[in-house]
Amino acid sequence: MASAHSPYGHHHDEDIEKNISSQQKPSRGGWSAAIFIIFVEMAERFAYFGMSGNLITYLTNELHEPIPMAAKNVNTWVGVSSLLPILGAFIADSFLGRFNTILVASIIYCMGMSLLTVTVSVIPLHLRKSMFFGALYVLSVGLAGHKPCVQAFAADQFSEDSAEERKAKSSFFNWWYMGIVVGANTAVLVVIYIQDNVSWAAGFGILTGSMTVALILFLLGIKKYQKQGPLGSPFTKVAQVFVAAARKRHTKVTNNGDFGEYFTDEKSQQQPQTTLVHTNQFRFLDKAMIIDHLDASSKTRNPWRLCSLHQVEQVKLLLRLIPIWMSCLMFAVVQSSVLTFFTKQGGTLIRSMGSIQIPQASLQIFVGLTIIVFIPTYDRVFVPAARKFTGHSSGITILQRIGTGLLISIMSMVVAALVEAKRIQIVRDHNLLDNPKAIVPMRIWWLIPQYMICGLSDAFAFVGLQELFYVQMPEAMRSLGAAFYLSVLGVGFFISNGIITLVQTISAECGEKWITDNINRSHLDYFYWVIAALSALNLCFYVLIAKGFVYKKSEAEESRNEQKELT
Repeated sequence: MASAHSPYGHHHDEDIEKNISSQQKPSRGGWSAAIFIIFVEMAERFAYFGMSGNLITYLTNELHEPIPMAAKNVNTWVGVSSLLPILGAFIADSFLGRFNTILVASIIYCMGMSLLTVTVSVIPLHLRKSMFFGALYVLSVGLAGHKPCVQAFAADQFSEDSAEERKAKSSFFNWWYMGIVVGANTAVLVVIYIQDNVSWAAGFGILTGSMTVALILFLLGIKKYQKQGPLGSPFTKVAQVFVAAARKRHTKVTNNGDFGEYFTDEKSQQQPQTTLVHTNQFRFLDKAMIIDHLDASSKTRNPWRLCSLHQVEQVKLLLRLIPIWMSCLMFAVVQSSVLTFFTKQGGTLIRSMGSIQIPQASLQIFVGLTIIVFIPTYDRVFVPAARKFTGHSSGITILQRIGTGLLISIMSMVVAALVEAKRIQIVRDHNLLDNPKAIVPMRIWWLIPQYMICGLSDAFAFVGLQELFYVQMPEAMRSLGAAFYLSVLGVGFFISNGIITLVQTISAECGEKWITDNINRSHLDYFYWVIAALSALNLCFYVLIAKGFVYKKSEAEESRNEQKELT
């Protein structure tokens, strides 16, 4: 392919990467700033999981919702809260910048938590339901700005200009996720106990205080951060490539695939470390960068007719990630059971440990404990050992890590189905089918394996997804990448609602419903087998997609690889 220098002058609106380059010249904060932001995220996750981890208990016990309706309401709220960050990422990238978006979102978050506390403590019962859900969705607005920006903002503190910093960034994603888990586990262990044994008002009050502390911590570290301003709308740049390619769809290409002259902007030539290498996937988009006779005769570049190679390759990055995103949705469906049906199962079992009554939602701590134990082992033992065999800086590839997590998530559903079948058998043996409030003579510890396997799948798949949607996204769209990662959860939880409805409808026509308000008359074990089967089919789809995935490469990376081959 013949490269041609741009015949056009340098334009202000040509590339948002100019803004990135100019703002990243100063030395970065590295671990000193990133650790600070990790503590902020820990406080936010403490608040989130202290509320969401026991939400189904509040809906069923305090607001008296049936179990299927409560499960759907939890899934809907988590789904909305996981999809709104796409809007938050757009606002951050286009208008406010990540730092300002986090600040505004944290204030809204504090308002939502305060409103929840007031609702469960002061509002009369007949008005409480509408006020409670209103406060929940105020919280969703705060999450919309907080979640897509905090991780990207922390990762931005590391430079990509050295191998040492790139390794540090890969390690950062492991420790970042472990920090989240520590915050979540503390909430599950402490706050949920207070909610169940002291009062809901006290529990939510602690969570409100946690978010206030998170906001103060964030402001105290203001001098440590490397901050970027708004980088411009990423959707505009994407749209320009599709429009330009469509307008030149009849452009002829030579038999050997040579496009002749194409447009490469001055930024790409001067900063090769951020210039993406041309790839052969989605070649129909390559026509957007061809310089035809109209472009050559024009004194100024029309960005809706002519895009740079770098801009075209950025859009290809997005298109490559979409199938991966789709093939991870069933993983989120599996995770939805942890917040809903696992908790209701635990409520029927013997939960006493001496004189202490263990809250059923507190078993979620075993998800976090598994991650806390596993991630340091993975980072310090597995990765160095695997690196010797694979030569890969992270031991295994990101997609291999995600695929392992998807496989383990299927195992969690199989174990959950077997344990639930055991519980139902004990229910039948003791004639408790029509007594759903009775305590089944079976210890709650039976549920621990399914929680621990879910934790192991999280440590592989969730961390891998976080890294994938940061590293493989264009630099100017990394807030959007975090939002897309979160949207896996959002859409997955909505799909879980759809599967619940479908299972209820089909099972009712075939005999009796598998999911009812009487958990002893339900067949959650059958439901878990359905999820396991769908997840297995989904894993096959993922493997096919992952085999054809092309990782992002810059000119600097290719140059380093060539030098290694020569030496």
